[in-house]
Amino acid sequence: MPKSMGRICHSVDLPTCELHRLGEIADLVASVRLSRIRKQKLALALKNEGYIPKLLELFQVCESVKNTEGLHLLFDIVRGILYLDKAILFEVMFSDECILDVVGCLEYDPCLAQPGWHREILTKTAKLQEVIPIRDPELRQKIRQTSRAQYIHAIIMPNSSDFEADFLSTLNSFISSSKEEILHALQKDEEFLPEVFAQLKNEATAGEQQCELMKFFKEFCAFSFTVPEKRDEFLQTLAKLGFLPILEMLMGMDNQQVRSAATDILSYLVEFSPATIQQFVMQEAQQNENDTQLITEIIEQIIRCPDPEFGGDNQLMEILCALIDPEKMLAIASNLEVFEFLDIFYDRYIHVLTAPLLADTSEEWYKIDNYQTAEILASVLELLSFCVEQHKYHMKIFIIKKDLLRRTLVLMKSKHKFLALCALRFMRRIIGLKDELYNHYITLGNLFEPVVNTVLDNRNKCNLLKSASLELFEFIRKEDIQFLIAHIVENFSDALESVKSIHTFQGLKTKYEQEKDRQNQKLNSVPFMLPGETFVKEAVVSQVDEDVQFREGEEKAAPTSPASSKGSSPMYTTLTTVETAPKRGLCEIFGYPDDEDDGTSPKKRACLDS
Repeated sequence: MPKSMGRICHSVDLPTCELHRLGEIADLVASVRLSRIRKQKLALALKNEGYIPKLLELFQVCESVKNTEGLHLLFDIVRGILYLDKAILFEVMFSDECILDVVGCLEYDPCLAQPGWHREILTKTAKLQEVIPIRDPELRQKIRQTSRAQYIHAIIMPNSSDFEADFLSTLNSFISSSKEEILHALQKDEEFLPEVFAQLKNEATAGEQQCELMKFFKEFCAFSFTVPEKRDEFLQTLAKLGFLPILEMLMGMDNQQVRSAATDILSYLVEFSPATIQQFVMQEAQQNENDTQLITEIIEQIIRCPDPEFGGDNQLMEILCALIDPEKMLAIASNLEVFEFLDIFYDRYIHVLTAPLLADTSEEWYKIDNYQTAEILASVLELLSFCVEQHKYHMKIFIIKKDLLRRTLVLMKSKHKFLALCALRFMRRIIGLKDELYNHYITLGNLFEPVVNTVLDNRNKCNLLKSASLELFEFIRKEDIQFLIAHIVENFSDALESVKSIHTFQGLKTKYEQEKDRQNQKLNSVPFMLPGETFVKEAVVSQVDEDVQFREGEEKAAPTSPASSKGSSPMYTTLTTVETAPKRGLCEIFGYPDDEDDGTSPKKRACLDS
């Protein structure tokens, strides 16, 4: 430690700014890093003695004579001064006179084999920032200064430890306060944002210029939404300028960069002001269905995403889920308005979402079982699983009317296991609701057969698909869903005997036998409590009353599948396979006509809400 540092508690004596004393200067700057008071005193000394411009003169000398050792020491000194994290020094270092030499010092990192190119990059970046002319010279200077500060922050952060990163709070505050000043000035300029939107809407705007405008506006929105006191004012400005229809148009552009930026902006709106975007979507839903609408555009981008594995569709899926979430919509609308919106969603939009699923699960679906199609179908199934849980009434009507679960379970034969898991997860969500109507729909269509076949095909394997299938049966056992237990045991117990993990299926058989014994005991005890053949008969009828409703109108149940077990009680016979069912349609079997009814008829509502 230099002798001059002995008096640092009282004052800071700076070494003379000469080449041969650069080592002493570097040691001095490094030594004060852990003391707040000493950092403050050193910063004042550097400021008062005009020390930074003198150091930068030495940098020019070292660079001209290629003094590598001096340049490495100057890197440590300048970075150490930045870590002092004092605003009085930032004003000097980020000024027009000093900034390029400061950045030049940071090019000579001793850890790098070759110097960086920070000055060249910063100069080019500065020229590209002004996508819209800035009329106020002070504002232009503030933007330039903030851009430089951000760039320097990006340079020194990768080379700093987590401990050192805590020393940059003032630099972060400096950048944030500068951005707030810029934001306030741009919002006050009544011509700036209208000019941005005018160029974005103009078809004559060149593609590169449009990309730069979107990048700028995305950053502008990102910061505006993170300043709570400015957020409402900014949203009001956007509303006056009619920005949401413009954003909707930009999301439909062919340019991938423009679409991506528009999606990011929409994500900001959904995160920070969901009420604004939901109100727009609900109002738009009342318009003519032939109009291009935001929800339609989002869904179409999800199902035609060229590279879904890169996560672009995940962001869109999160946006769509937020827009159709009833709980979030209730913050701005009444129960009736939310219900009416969901009516419109299932009348107008759900068909767009399920189109690839219904098209790709035809009899020859395996011909298009490629990876990209599998990714798209997996995204669709994730959204439909969300709808099963959030839109119980509407989704139940849609699934039964379109026989959607049967079409989905076809995908369990896909060579892409993640898609088969998505199909199984969709069924698991439905069964998880423990809804009687869903249970009857599943047993009537014998929809457990694809799941059982999957278990049998993987009986000697240990994989995620087999585990997920067994978990489904284990859930039914634990929740004691007797209607499904009876169906599984009566139709598939013999086939499932060959599966090694038989404890789950043995548990199902035990539950089945216990329930059958309980029912028999109940029937046997009735004559002793109240003799009379008529009463006993009525007791039996009451136990199978719900099953009789589903038998009504059917000529006969189809024969039991080969995998079924023998000798089951008549009381537990279920309609596992009905040959004539497809001819009548599922909706007709469940008590309402298979027409274009929107699901709000009293008969259908009573059936589904029961």
